[in-house]
Amino acid sequence: MSPLTSNSAHLLLKLFLVMSFFNVCFASRKLTALVQDTQMQLLKYHKGALLSGKINVNLIWYGKSKPSQRAIVSDFITSLSTSTPSNVDPSVAQWWKITEKYYHLANSKNTLSLSLGKQVLLENYSLGKSLTQKQIVQLASKGEQKDAINVVLTASDVAVDGFCVNRCGTHGSSKGAVIKGKTYKFAYIWVGNSETLCPGYCAWPFHQPIYGPQSAPLGAPNNDVGVDGMVINLASLLAGTATNPFGNGYYQGEADAPLEAASACPGVYAKGAFPGYAGDLLVDKTTGASYNAHGTNGRKYLVPALYDPSTSSCSTLI
Repeated sequence: MSPLTSNSAHLLLKLFLVMSFFNVCFASRKLTALVQDTQMQLLKYHKGALLSGKINVNLIWYGKSKPSQRAIVSDFITSLSTSTPSNVDPSVAQWWKITEKYYHLANSKNTLSLSLGKQVLLENYSLGKSLTQKQIVQLASKGEQKDAINVVLTASDVAVDGFCVNRCGTHGSSKGAVIKGKTYKFAYIWVGNSETLCPGYCAWPFHQPIYGPQSAPLGAPNNDVGVDGMVINLASLLAGTATNPFGNGYYQGEADAPLEAASACPGVYAKGAFPGYAGDLLVDKTTGASYNAHGTNGRKYLVPALYDPSTSSCSTLI
């Protein structure tokens, strides 16, 4: 493998060191994972199964959440599908199509179609307000487990192991219930609302960052710093789930702390991004909010750059 030029390597290292403080979805990163030849394939395919067919994304809300907050997230999930286009470019569905390139690279004849499934409301804090990872899996299992991604969304007053310390969310898989004699393995995601706990860590750029270059926060497109931040992290984890659902798909580094499709491009949301600056985003003329993708029901969202395996680079919508 030939080395990067010194300037390129320095830029990547600088970007990684500063921006890994923001929107971190896994416990650790490897510097060597980014310092590679840009002409080489960054994320290795480990020959594992990818999600395929029609998959329902079930939302499991733990703790108190407003109907308006649930609508922001559910509309985002609906926006992923090309069957419900926003009719305005750039769109969330266009962003999601980048993940299809991983399936083509794996010579997979299967396709993945995500749609909004059921929503489960657990507002009574039955497991308390401080959760372990084991309890997150327990909550995830409350969603339907066949052909599903179960997403646990914890309220702003709920602490989770590692939350705000080294991660804003996680994804993984677990064996579920026996259905017609067969045990299904389902994928799950957890994302926390960081509005009161650590918005400068998990809701950047909608809040001034805790570390690194300081700049004024951007306006949240749905006027909810906590939930708009959740959408960023949920988008990252959905991309990781599609391309590495069971820990043996596309990733670089260690399996228990992988660099994946979105985490390979930390802090990048549009062209011109650099440490402390999300990029040249679109701005809503009425509200002043920043965004880079249109969704259903007139929604606007901020979605992260994804590593494009066809160009070996971080791809943004704008």
